[in-house]
Amino acid sequence: MHYAPTWAADGDTRRRPPLVGDEREILTSYLEWHRATFELKCSGLPADRLSEQSVPPSGMSLHGLIRHLAGVERWWFHIQFAGEKVPMLHYSDEDPDQDFDDLSGDPAQALALWREQCEHSRGIVAAAPSLDATGIHAASGDPVSLRRVLVHLIAEYAQHNGHADLLRERIDGATGS
Repeated sequence: MHYAPTWAADGDTRRRPPLVGDEREILTSYLEWHRATFELKCSGLPADRLSEQSVPPSGMSLHGLIRHLAGVERWWFHIQFAGEKVPMLHYSDEDPDQDFDDLSGDPAQALALWREQCEHSRGIVAAAPSLDATGIHAASGDPVSLRRVLVHLIAEYAQHNGHADLLRERIDGATGS
């Protein structure tokens, strides 16, 4: 992949998505941008601060978002697209807020698990022959393309990066893209 150079904001090692590239390169670059943005929002805080629910009345926390996004990676790439027979991490239809409600675990372990899920997802994407490759949507049984999964994950991360930005600003005043 060819990335534009990074820019020199303090502690910001993200690479801008390319201005020119094929569809796969553009989509995967944007997903990587959003993953790196999320990690940046979680960096530099003591573990206990990651669990703070700092925007009442919302029960969201960075720790909860970490858990949620690890589950999203697993659900969409590993289960839906690749058809892996692995359990979901946290979320269930019986308790859809479980990612955010049960913060008894170690945030550092949750972050490590999220990183593992992202790395495994990268391998799945790299192994797919094209964006038209399909998996089977576990809930509906309908085919789901890699292109659809990538676009969904970009939207998911964009939404939650907005949440993370607000949470982080309330925790310690840090702001930025």
